[in-house]
Amino acid sequence: MVRVWLNGQALDTGTRRRHAQDFLPLALRDAVPALTAELDGLARICSEHTGNDGSRLLVELADGQMVESVLLPRDGLCVSTQIGCAVGCRFCMTGKSGLIRQVSSMEILAQVVLARRQRAVKKVVFMGMGEPAHNLDNVLEAIDLLGTEGNIGHKNLVFSTVGDRRVFEALPQQRVKPALALSLHTTKAELRERLLPRAPKIAPEELVELGEEYARGIGYPIQYQWTLLKGINDGDDELDAVISLLKGKYGVLNVIPFNSLEGDDYQRPALERIREIVRYLHRRGVLAKVRNSAGQDVDAGCGQLRARAVGAARVVELRRTRTAQ
Repeated sequence: MVRVWLNGQALDTGTRRRHAQDFLPLALRDAVPALTAELDGLARICSEHTGNDGSRLLVELADGQMVESVLLPRDGLCVSTQIGCAVGCRFCMTGKSGLIRQVSSMEILAQVVLARRQRAVKKVVFMGMGEPAHNLDNVLEAIDLLGTEGNIGHKNLVFSTVGDRRVFEALPQQRVKPALALSLHTTKAELRERLLPRAPKIAPEELVELGEEYARGIGYPIQYQWTLLKGINDGDDELDAVISLLKGKYGVLNVIPFNSLEGDDYQRPALERIREIVRYLHRRGVLAKVRNSAGQDVDAGCGQLRARAVGAARVVELRRTRTAQ
């Protein structure tokens, strides 16, 4: 039944040749309505915001909290793993709320189920709200079920992280070994600590080496994430440093122009500068791709939909309530 649910189907779905009542035990058939109600109660789509690059879903969980999922091109889905986030990235709307609570493994899976009821999902990336490394057990359980019962290829499950040594210890031991995306953003340790104030203190060089070791073991390339911030990490000095760091490595650098709607403190570089950066990296042997944050044209950068739905005051109130507890 887990497999049926994860594929977005009704629990009493039969096959082309056999109806469910012909092979499901009576006790199980009797339990289907209650079990269906329990699973459906995990999450529901509160609103959908369709943009040029896919649809962003605002998903309400059973306790009224909300997370965001994104239907990506080519049958991809981005899911959230936390409500809020403790890393506090200066350029991220989600980070401004702090961590409210963890998302359970079933709530993560429910986001996949809701998406599959709308269209095919063949790839799941854990890049939505939250830091997956801070909810490691629940995320790994969800990955295991998606890679075994959910009919998703292991390399199409992408674990995104700012870098946590526990991740590099845990992932090689898993039955399902996902692909890895590392949020790098800069080659400068001091700047990284300023941009990602509560991320684990790992120098960019060590982070790349840990990622490369894992990549060699699983045979999938690493995705390196670099959010481009005008005047912060888009200079020639950074480009030369990232070339030294990544040239010859088994990976691709995703250059992500900052979604300027997320705040006034940072801006994205001009379009021509972005193109110039990618050309410069390519000419010097670093595979780089521009990956715009999903939902920019509908004001739905990561955490924006939830912030508007909940209200900034409520976000702060929830954070303070949790801190007091």
